[in-house]
Amino acid sequence: MNEKRLVVAAFGLAVAVVIGALAYRFIAAFTVSVFLYYSTRRYHRFLARFRLPPRVRAGVVLASLAIPLILLISYAGVLLVVEARQFVADTALVSVAASNIAWFAAIERIPSFTVQGIYRAYQSGDLEPFVEFATENATFLTTVVSEFVLNLFIVTIVTYYLLVDGDRISDWLLRFDDDAIVREYLEAVDDELEAVLFGNLLNVVAISLIAIATFNAYNAVVPAAVRVPYPALAGALTGIASLVPIVGMKIVYLPVTAAMAIPALLDGSLGELGYVFAFLVVAVVVVDTIPDLVLRPLLSGDETHVGLLMLAYTLGPVVLGFYGLFFAPIVLVVGLTFANTALPRLLGADDAQTRLSEPGDDDRGEMVDDDSERLDAEAGDAEPTG
Repeated sequence: MNEKRLVVAAFGLAVAVVIGALAYRFIAAFTVSVFLYYSTRRYHRFLARFRLPPRVRAGVVLASLAIPLILLISYAGVLLVVEARQFVADTALVSVAASNIAWFAAIERIPSFTVQGIYRAYQSGDLEPFVEFATENATFLTTVVSEFVLNLFIVTIVTYYLLVDGDRISDWLLRFDDDAIVREYLEAVDDELEAVLFGNLLNVVAISLIAIATFNAYNAVVPAAVRVPYPALAGALTGIASLVPIVGMKIVYLPVTAAMAIPALLDGSLGELGYVFAFLVVAVVVVDTIPDLVLRPLLSGDETHVGLLMLAYTLGPVVLGFYGLFFAPIVLVVGLTFANTALPRLLGADDAQTRLSEPGDDDRGEMVDDDSERLDAEAGDAEPTG
C-alpha cells in the first residue's frame, strides 16, 4: 500500500511540476485573469437578478470590459494617427528621417491615412520601403503580435471559465479541510480578494468620471489656447493610471500640463500660463489628492492595510515587470489573510489579539467589538428553542 501511495504521489508531483512550468510560462495572463475575475465577480452575481444563465452573464461581463476598452484604444489610435500626420505636415520630419534612416530614404512623403490614399501609394510604389522594412523585421513583428493575441486569448478564456465555474473550484479546494482552518482561510482569502480588487475597479471608474468632468469643466472656462486636449481620453487614461498609487495619475496629467504650457511659452503668451498653473492645481487637488484620500481607503478591502496595498502596487511592477501590478496585491492579500486567520490558529494564539493588517488602535477596538457581537449572536442562535 505504501509503495502504491509513493507511486501515486510521485506521479502527482510530476504532473504538478509540468502544470506549474506551463502556468509560469503564461503567469502574466493567468495573473490578469485572476485580477479580472475578482474585479468583476460581484457584477457577474448582480446580473443573476435578471435570471440570466451563468454563461450568458460571463459573456455580458467580458463584453462590458472589452467594448469600452476597444473604443478607448480605437479613439486613442485615431487621435494618434491624426496628430502624427499633422506633426509630419508641420515639420520637416520626412526629409530629416530620409537623411538619417536608410530604409526611409526612398520616401518623399507620407501616404494619406485613408483607404484611397493607401491604395494610391501602393500603385505608385510609395509603400515599397514600408513593405521591405516589415519583411526584414517579420520575425520580430510576428512574435510580438502572436504573443499579444495568445495572452489575450488566455485571459479571455480563463476569466470566462472562472466566472462560470468559480464556485466549483472553490468547493473542490474546500474539500481539503483540516479542523476548519483550511476552510476559514480560503473563504477569507476569497472574500478579501474580491473586496480589494473590486474596489480597485470601482476606484478606476470613479476617478475616470471625476477626471473627465474636471477636465471638461476646466475647458469650459478657459481660452481655447490652454484647453485640455481630448479631455475624455485624458480623463479615462487618468483613471486607468490610478491603479498605480502615488505616481500613477501624474503619468497622465503632468504631460498634459506640459503640452498645454509649451505652446504658450513658445508664443510668449506668459499670461496664459496662469490658466495652465490653475489646471495643474485642480488636477493635483480634485483629481489626485481628494479621491486618493477619500475613495482609496473606502475601496481597499476589509482587512488589507491601505499603506501595504499602495506599496504592493508601487513595488510590484518594479520587481516583476508589468504583471507585477496585478500579481503583487494578490500575493499581499493571500499573505496577510494567512497571517490573520490560519497562522494564529496554527500557533494557538488568541483570536482576539491584534491583526497584522490593522491600521490603528481605534480600528482594533471596533473589530474586537464586532467580533464579540458576532460571537454573541452565534451563541444565541445556537441555543435550543424549546
